[in-house]
Amino acid sequence: MIAKAKAKYIRGSARKARLVVDQIRGQKVDKALSILAFSPKRAARHIEECLKSAVANAMQKDGTIDPDDLYVSKAVIDEGPTMKRIQPRAMGRAFRINKRFNHISIELSQLEG
Repeated sequence: MIAKAKAKYIRGSARKARLVVDQIRGQKVDKALSILAFSPKRAARHIEECLKSAVANAMQKDGTIDPDDLYVSKAVIDEGPTMKRIQPRAMGRAFRINKRFNHISIELSQLEG
């Protein structure tokens, strides 16, 4: 592991964000960034920010590292807290709305050889 970055309390469900993260896990950084740039999913924007932060952390940690030699070694989406809201429905009933959050963790490693 060369560098890591976390983004916490991101709006959106973890289940939907995992669909995006599964596409970039194990990819080189430049390919992962292009996948995220053209992804129509809303979570891709937040994951792209976190990935760019991890690359910047790697460059800050060791200035001699070439970003082309980095790949996404670990990418995890964890569930965050859920805000629970109530929406009034017909005949005096109440309907629960769950506003979900997630946490993004990305680790980068250097290619061997």
